[in-house]
Amino acid sequence: MKQITQKLILAGSLALAAVAVAEPFDGEKIMLCANQYASECVAGTDCANVTPASVNLPDFFLIDTGNKLISAAPEGVSTSTTSIERVEHLDGKLMLQGADDGIEDVRDGNGWTMSINEATGRMVMTTAGDGFAVVVFGACTLR
Repeated sequence: MKQITQKLILAGSLALAAVAVAEPFDGEKIMLCANQYASECVAGTDCANVTPASVNLPDFFLIDTGNKLISAAPEGVSTSTTSIERVEHLDGKLMLQGADDGIEDVRDGNGWTMSINEATGRMVMTTAGDGFAVVVFGACTLR
């Protein structure tokens, strides 16, 4: 009986692994991502660990590579969106790039790059502007 249970657990685990492989984080489906950790660097000073909210990032955001848009989530809470200007697959990672003007009439524009591991959904994003940079670590799930 114990061997049958172990075989069923193994078969179930393999089936779940097959599902995970069948649906990679390749941008074909909308993804819900969470910002977890952030570091902010200002020219001439040390980098500091900060919350994503303190650098004006939402806790959650949606990535829609089909429409080339990233928007704050949940939908309807914020109208904040940014365009994805480049989508590329490189070494098992979904690479996204763009630029954002930030707040109108404020000199806060920045360029950004995001890397999402296509197997795990782990995400790293960097953004750089005039004398500052932010690195954000997070994770995505398929919606």
